[in-house]
Amino acid sequence: MKTLESLVRPNIWALEPYSCARDEFKGMTAHVFLDANENPFNDPINRYPDPLQEKLKERLAPLKGVRPSQMFLGNGSDEAIDLVYRIFCNPGEDNVVAIAPTYGMYKVCADINNVEYRSVPLTEGWQLDIQGLMNAVDTHTKVLWICSPNNPTGNDFPRETIHELLVSFEGIVVIDEAYSDFSTNQPFRNLLDNYPNLVVLNTFSKAWASAAIRLGMAFASEEIIGLFNKVKYPYNVNLLTQEKAMSLLADLATIDGWLAQIRREREHVLPALAELPIVLKVFPTDANFVLVKVTDANKIYHYLIEQGIVVRNRTRVQLCKDCLRITIGTRQENNELLGALRFFK
Repeated sequence: MKTLESLVRPNIWALEPYSCARDEFKGMTAHVFLDANENPFNDPINRYPDPLQEKLKERLAPLKGVRPSQMFLGNGSDEAIDLVYRIFCNPGEDNVVAIAPTYGMYKVCADINNVEYRSVPLTEGWQLDIQGLMNAVDTHTKVLWICSPNNPTGNDFPRETIHELLVSFEGIVVIDEAYSDFSTNQPFRNLLDNYPNLVVLNTFSKAWASAAIRLGMAFASEEIIGLFNKVKYPYNVNLLTQEKAMSLLADLATIDGWLAQIRREREHVLPALAELPIVLKVFPTDANFVLVKVTDANKIYHYLIEQGIVVRNRTRVQLCKDCLRITIGTRQENNELLGALRFFK
């Protein structure tokens, strides 16, 4: 890996971050707060939230197998994705390399930040093209994006191939593990101390069934997390989101039950889809969704809409011609989908 200073934008490395009132005072003994120009009424939401979400990180870190200092919490994973560009990539100069197909926000954030985005198609069977990825790298490549399990293909990549990228690429490797809780593979966030160039993303939107609270996670070395905290907006995670996350952490049995049910439903849905005449291929999945190649994605998509059922039409995505991405729902939802597809003509 190159030195962290050489990878970070010079203006970010030299940045003096904004010091908010709650950064300057963190004591718990005060009872009169006249420092932050807050309205004294409507407690507790009249007060600014903890800018570093320290209590939440203390509860969450052991569950994720990391130290609190190795964790960033943001307004969804998209905030962490955007921060990677803002911290490491000089606009109009640097580039990033990613796989294709994959999660679309990596490219959207690259375009917003005026950073060249180089995509390398997956090989047959949706596998990483290690040589192709490394051939796309040059002296201005700062970041390599890997989503595993990948969206929209659903498959986890073998750990040994990701390891090869981590040791071969001298820049930052971001592994988006948004769907890792649905997989049997071990997450890479537990190996942060082995890879100083590794950033791992996770989210409360999927396994935690809490997309509406907009809480994303990034795990990395303390030095990289320090840069995230330096560049982020001061109060990026509101109090209500922090409180809801704490309540979820107090009921882990329910979360585990949701995960188990989705895995069972996945085993129910995949073979049932494969039996349908309109389904040409059901791709293996380690996520809470499945990519299905059908006879005519556009017609089937609009037919399902007429039945009140919404799936994701991915036919315009690279390598996904006539593919639908279908989320695993409840048994009732899944049976309604399968029943509708059986009557399609």
